[in-house]
Amino acid sequence: MNTTHGTVRRGFEEVRDVFDDIIADSRAGAVFAVVRRGETLVDLWGGIADPVSGQPWSSDTVCVLFSGTKGITAAVAAKCSSVLDPDAPAQKHWPEFRRDDVRVSHVLSHTAGLPYVDGEHDFLDTASAERILANQEPLWTPGTRVAYHAITYGYLADALIRRATGRSVAAHLRESFARPYGLDLYLGTPPEVDARVARLVRAPDYRISTFLQDEERRKIVDRMYGALLGSDEVINSERYRRAELAAGSGVGSARAMATFYDLLAGGSLVPQAALHRATRTWAEGIDAINDRPVHFGLGFELPDPIGTYGPAQVAFGHSGAGGGRHGAWPEAEVGFSFLPAEMRPEDTDDRANRLLAALHACLNHRP
Repeated sequence: MNTTHGTVRRGFEEVRDVFDDIIADSRAGAVFAVVRRGETLVDLWGGIADPVSGQPWSSDTVCVLFSGTKGITAAVAAKCSSVLDPDAPAQKHWPEFRRDDVRVSHVLSHTAGLPYVDGEHDFLDTASAERILANQEPLWTPGTRVAYHAITYGYLADALIRRATGRSVAAHLRESFARPYGLDLYLGTPPEVDARVARLVRAPDYRISTFLQDEERRKIVDRMYGALLGSDEVINSERYRRAELAAGSGVGSARAMATFYDLLAGGSLVPQAALHRATRTWAEGIDAINDRPVHFGLGFELPDPIGTYGPAQVAFGHSGAGGGRHGAWPEAEVGFSFLPAEMRPEDTDDRANRLLAALHACLNHRP
């Protein structure tokens, strides 16, 4: 079952060699795609899509994106920036939001100080989470610290986008990105896609926040994620996929995500001025909760000291729990996406790093 399928353009054989090794060492399947100016350079998949049934990964298999979804949400926010001004107070669009010192940019750059929902709620019920967050006291003065808002980023960003534009992130994805460009991407995945969704498997040593050693802040992390990553059951449930969690329940193919970032970097999805603003530095430093180096634009991850986006000096995108890596290298004019079904811990998972290193080498030594 652990066999590679798909194609690479001449000159990108090294990428296939690395992917072959990854698939041979995997308990579940994965896919890697690279698109440059509309041309597919790499389209590889392999392994098992469902370890329970033994179903192999196929060319149309899709997978949960986890926080890869945040890159889509960031693109929607950039597209709407003419009405959703990053410098404006959140209250401008969300009058019920109690704090007048939280700006839209604080929400999008993970500096709002609201990394978890402080109250009983069902994390798949976005309306209840929004009500609590609107009245919640931040952990710090907004804008003074940066810390990854793993799930609340989605509640907050979607609430602002919906109130500013009258449409949710999911609606913007469907109507402005997925349908017009034929992208196999979903937020609120419809039932007809279920049969194509890969089953996620956590590696035996899987864990989150691998940079964090402080046990008190570990309690904050537990509140941030709740039951989401505690078992295979929730993350593989239809209920999770149906939810429109703008921070993490998107579903798609690597081919679609690579094309999405290729289109985005090329100016087809978002005006270039808005994209430039969204992909410059808005927050960076050591995460105040997780102790991980971070670097954010307005929702997009940017190159960081631990090399999340590979050897390229200019990049933007968003990673996903368990090893997903999606983004663009604008100077090389490529969009890329690595989407695995086997979730591994960040401190030992080198799969995406190896693929991006091989891609960079091929791009710089092609005939």
